[in-house]
Amino acid sequence: MRNHQLGSAPITALVLAAACWGGATVITKHVLTDVPPLTLLVLQLTVSVVFLWAIVLMQRMRLPQRRDIVRLGGIGILNPGLAYTFGLLGLTYTTASMSTLLWAAEPILILGLAWLILCERLTRTLLVFSLLAITGVVLVAGIDVGVEQTSLLLGNGLILSGVACCALYTVLTRRMVTNLDPLLIVTLQQSLALAWALAIWPLEWAREGAVSLTTISPASWGWAALSGVLYYALAFWCYIIGLKQMPASMVGLFLNLIPIFGVGAAYLFLGERLTLVQSIGGVLILVAVVMVLRWQRGDATTASAAAPTGL
Repeated sequence: MRNHQLGSAPITALVLAAACWGGATVITKHVLTDVPPLTLLVLQLTVSVVFLWAIVLMQRMRLPQRRDIVRLGGIGILNPGLAYTFGLLGLTYTTASMSTLLWAAEPILILGLAWLILCERLTRTLLVFSLLAITGVVLVAGIDVGVEQTSLLLGNGLILSGVACCALYTVLTRRMVTNLDPLLIVTLQQSLALAWALAIWPLEWAREGAVSLTTISPASWGWAALSGVLYYALAFWCYIIGLKQMPASMVGLFLNLIPIFGVGAAYLFLGERLTLVQSIGGVLILVAVVMVLRWQRGDATTASAAAPTGL
């Protein structure tokens, strides 16, 4: 078991992952007005998998043992397979702000699962600043009640199912990531996730009034491809790089940065304005993340001792 001082590389990787997810979320919400959810999932994952395999082949990387491929594939079906199937479907029934609030529960779920499955130590400091960050997320997202109640409950239930899948994904991947290259992990996981998406895609075709691929505009195809690279390939790759070097319970805290980047992208590209309350929420999130990083640097030996060495 290795003890090491927390460096800047995993922090940078996790911030980049949050930036990719936040920015690509804005693109995804825009594309969903023209492309059905499961079709968009297939398009995004196809582009991501082609992009990732191209890099793997260029680097001539060796595949892991079949046992590890099967395990990674199963986790890939969990996330992004099931998680984003639930998430995209849920987004069509609930508001964007409510979706953001529900996803704010993911870091807390990761904390609990990391303690339960990985035996990571949960300190009062980490819990306090995690709650502070979630408070910031609530302020950044705001509340929008302009949605019919039945649809809202269905959408919220779907999104919460996706949140649970993502939290479990982080903890299970943390158990394997120490012995495998992050690029290979993401590539294999998303290859199986694409197989899952292709398997359930016909369910969307069977719906009355299903959108034909020929009616999707060229612009939407382009935005879907871009969001696939950002949302899946780059974001997950950076996330696994950070997860390889930091405890899962701490990695989850960086997910609270996603709404900041999402709101920032909406401001830059959609002309949406940030309210005073949202600004305060953003500051709370940043303070929480920075303070935990300062605490982690001062207690690196204890934190690294909680990290597993693999299966």
